[in-house]
Amino acid sequence: MRTKSLKKNKINVVTLGCSKNIYDSEVLMGQLKANKKEVVHEEEGNIVVINTCGFIDNAKEQSVNTILEYAQKKEEGIVDKVFVTGCLSERYKPDLQKEIPNVDQYFGTTEMPSLLKALGADYKHELLGERVTTTPKNYAFLKIAEGCDRPCSFCAIPLMRGGHKSTPIEQLVKEAQGLARDGVKELILIAQDLTYYGLDIYKKRALAELLRELVKVDGIEWIRLHYAFPTGFPEDVLDVIKEEPKVCNYIDIPLQHISDDLLKSMRRGTTHKKTTDLIHKFREIVPQMAIRTTLIVGYPGETEAHFQELKDWVREMRFERLGAFTYSHEENTHAYNLEDDVPEEVKQERANEIMEIQSQISWELNQQKIGKVFKCVIDRKEGNYFVGRTEFDSPDVDNEVLIDATKYYLKTGDFTQIKINQAEDFDLYGEPVTEE
Repeated sequence: MRTKSLKKNKINVVTLGCSKNIYDSEVLMGQLKANKKEVVHEEEGNIVVINTCGFIDNAKEQSVNTILEYAQKKEEGIVDKVFVTGCLSERYKPDLQKEIPNVDQYFGTTEMPSLLKALGADYKHELLGERVTTTPKNYAFLKIAEGCDRPCSFCAIPLMRGGHKSTPIEQLVKEAQGLARDGVKELILIAQDLTYYGLDIYKKRALAELLRELVKVDGIEWIRLHYAFPTGFPEDVLDVIKEEPKVCNYIDIPLQHISDDLLKSMRRGTTHKKTTDLIHKFREIVPQMAIRTTLIVGYPGETEAHFQELKDWVREMRFERLGAFTYSHEENTHAYNLEDDVPEEVKQERANEIMEIQSQISWELNQQKIGKVFKCVIDRKEGNYFVGRTEFDSPDVDNEVLIDATKYYLKTGDFTQIKINQAEDFDLYGEPVTEE
């Protein structure tokens, strides 16, 4: 029999999915805290809010399993209430309500005021960007826009997040100043599409302008760009990266494929030649830049010849960072009308092949770093190592620099000069250099 918990109301926010979801959870927690609510992130609490991801099959499965897990805990009396928000809830609310009725309420991605009300809190409009950060103290995500206007055939994000909506520059500067006051030294700029920034509110691409304002914020030492779109890339951004020491020589630009046939079917608005020319331009203007990209394999109609073209191109481009994903057949997307004709095992084999090529490229590029000194930020201590990153590496997805903690003492959140003395395909090992 279900026994009512006697714990006082502690709200546990559970976050699944991407950095945009982390940001949304942090804003939600900031609102709850301002309402004098006790709130924790992925710890025990008798009220649970699950911020779900609905992007691809694996993410959806993880979200559904997490909802089921907490619905079961509610059944057993371990938790009192379960609320679900985020992309999966936005996209499949009627199905979820029918299949998992034990959840108290489901909310979409734009229903934070209603979710707060259900949690006994008011939405405070005056909390401009104030939030409870869940990342290590030295870095934070800064979401500069919501939604996406791109017509990519494989992507369900516009269904879940709506059209592109930029946040004004002055609001983002104010948010960055608040984060800097709290000790944040690195801003990771995120959006579904950074390169579209400003078109809706300023009638022009304004990412470069935003960067020039953000570099003026005292206390911020690094600014990193995530999720740029290749078509219509504003080249003035490259000048800012080159001229402003605070803007990292780094960009995350998902390119998805290189075959003209597939790029056309994917509705990417670009070609093999244009994409290659853009990457060459990046390297010509900012020779030190680390470029991260992601690719999709197994898209409908991808033949062995298309895949061979992709492999050859990956070898030719020698990206500093690369991730490969298998195509996920998403309902209500344009590509859903196509036959999902590449078998699952072939998709997986292709992803593995791409990552093997990339692993070799990464190893070779890392060997060139041996003997060189890099400015690194120390993110955490793990076992016998302090774990840091160079400006060419983003948290969780890129290379890490490991420093022996039995020999050296470093402070988390500090920047320090590290000399690399050993390198593997995705890890670097080094020691601090004392400045003369």
